[in-house]
Amino acid sequence: MALSHRDLAVWQKGVDLACDVYRLTRVMPKEEAFRLSGQIIRASSSIPANLAEGNGRATRRDYAHFVSIARGSAAELETFLIIIGRLELAPADKVAELLGRTEELGRMLTALRTRLSEPAKPSNP
Repeated sequence: MALSHRDLAVWQKGVDLACDVYRLTRVMPKEEAFRLSGQIIRASSSIPANLAEGNGRATRRDYAHFVSIARGSAAELETFLIIIGRLELAPADKVAELLGRTEELGRMLTALRTRLSEPAKPSNP
């Protein structure tokens, strides 16, 4: 039986990261609510959402495509966090911690994408 997306450590870490990014936006200046805050919430939530959608697809190729989209969202989130840090819109320690977790998640997504691109191993009955 195939694993559910909820069983994947990369999805679980993605959900945790999205929740913590959302919490970070609560301490950002209110005028950022419809600017960077909205963008980082969207980018962070897109990571586990694309993993879930890809896992639900019929082929490894489709799954790999959605993992690639999730990887792009992680890179987008990294960029936004760097901007937020440089503009000092949130506590530097929180931004640094989220940036480190985003980078780790990016590496996990790259590894998953690589595995999905390899030929499937035949299953034993």
